[in-house]
Amino acid sequence: MTGPLYTAMESKLTAAFKPSKLVIVDESNQHAGHAGVADAPSPETHFNITIVSDEFKGKISVQRHRSVYKVLDDEFKKGLHALSLKTLTMEEFQKAN
Repeated sequence: MTGPLYTAMESKLTAAFKPSKLVIVDESNQHAGHAGVADAPSPETHFNITIVSDEFKGKISVQRHRSVYKVLDDEFKKGLHALSLKTLTMEEFQKAN
């Protein structure tokens, strides 16, 4: 079952990056009781996200991650606490798989 933060992230990331592949895994249950989570306004706090998009061409990892964080700024304000990101171009994805 997906919650509202998951749904919002999926929609925003799809619109912003037009990904060939988008995998979002909610890992919030693995962080229950951790500092900063107990008081979070949402139970959805930690996600692992893989985005494969040619929108990342010519950008280094830090630039890619910053662009994702910018797109998800509202979600951080609503309780998103942490992301584990893998941001790849299609060429990078194909070489890795």
